[in-house]
Amino acid sequence: MSLRARLESLKNMPDSVHVIAKTSAGIDINYHELKTRMHQKLIERVDLAVMESMSPDKLKQELKILVERLLAEDTIALNEAERRNLVRDIQHEMLGLGPLELLLVDPSISDILVNSHSQVYVERHGLLELTDVRFTDDAHLIKIIDKIVSRVGRRIDESSPMVDARLADGSRVNAIIPPLAIDGPTLSIRRFAVVPLRMQDAIQNKSLTPNMATVLQGLAKAKVNILISGGTGSGKTTLLNILSGNIPDTERIITIEDAAELQLQQSHVIRLETRPPNIEGKGEVTQRALVRNSLRMRPDRIILGEVRGAEAVDMLQAMNTGHEGSMATLHSNTPRDALSRLENMIGMAGLNYPPKVMRQQISSAIGVVVQVARLTDGRRKVISIQEITGMEGEIITMQEIFSFVQTGVGVDGSVQGYFHATGIRPKFLERLHSFGVEIHESLLDPSKRFE
Repeated sequence: MSLRARLESLKNMPDSVHVIAKTSAGIDINYHELKTRMHQKLIERVDLAVMESMSPDKLKQELKILVERLLAEDTIALNEAERRNLVRDIQHEMLGLGPLELLLVDPSISDILVNSHSQVYVERHGLLELTDVRFTDDAHLIKIIDKIVSRVGRRIDESSPMVDARLADGSRVNAIIPPLAIDGPTLSIRRFAVVPLRMQDAIQNKSLTPNMATVLQGLAKAKVNILISGGTGSGKTTLLNILSGNIPDTERIITIEDAAELQLQQSHVIRLETRPPNIEGKGEVTQRALVRNSLRMRPDRIILGEVRGAEAVDMLQAMNTGHEGSMATLHSNTPRDALSRLENMIGMAGLNYPPKVMRQQISSAIGVVVQVARLTDGRRKVISIQEITGMEGEIITMQEIFSFVQTGVGVDGSVQGYFHATGIRPKFLERLHSFGVEIHESLLDPSKRFE
């Protein structure tokens, strides 16, 4: 494509993309071309070994000086704001994750969705919006993806074009590249708060009521096994983090995840993470293998980031054999569906248990199912707390303790409804009492509604 054609194509891009500068030869170049040129010249001039020995602050200052020197050599005309942006962006390229850095420092962003090198969406307050962030090309985006996954010992290439990883702050990362991604590399980042949310934050956000919070905190303290169920992006891991804050600091906790993202605050936490197969298809370590190994590590509680397959068998057995107070999350739309999914996962382990035996294991292992949902207005709520009470014939019996009832949608699109207790007295109150947790009967009053 000619220079004139490239400049014409920039007209529909945001202003931050088509900043035009002139080189010493009087040739017009766009911002991305300028940044790429400066980046390449820096790599040619700097000593990488010296760079690695510098502190981040010192390195940032050195990069700024070098960029200013290069601009002066080429006599490129930029105003002060453009110079600052160029220095900042090159620092991000050399030290961080390039164009993603500006999004990662914005606390209002919960998801970063890179659909292609030229289209980046973010989620703010539950709603998606298009940003003016751009990558230079597909190669630039793949370079950033590779930088992310290599930091956690994983790889992405044509032979392994999908990968799960995490950022340093625990944010969940998924990337998929061609040939599987037809329109170019795709990157999804599920962000987590730098300061983990507390139960009080969830109450202020109206994700649940103070009464529901009191009961959930009591369940965690009384070592009741809890399964958190919900759809994608509904806040399962966030709620798991919040509930884990009620585990006493004296207990030994082992977390098992595909990509480590839990942010437990206790001092005695052992974090385990699965490992994908290497380029030869060997060396894979599954969640099931980690659950089995964790039983030999003298845990007081085992926390699974997400139950997805055959590890469900070992998780249920652990819950039934002395590891009370364990927690896990699971993808499901209703509490009843969550139990059905557990049955299916037991079947994935290759065990030919009769349905009744599987259901007996589930009903004796799990005490409470907490259902969370992401509503149409983007807000996350705990929409149901149900207790598993046992078996009737071949059916697992459950009773709902709290629920959220949607009554409509406001003119601004916000979901309207209320939380309330069902009035049923749960069986777990006796267990809570034995652990010194008292739940006043007024918390279960069905006549009280919370908007």
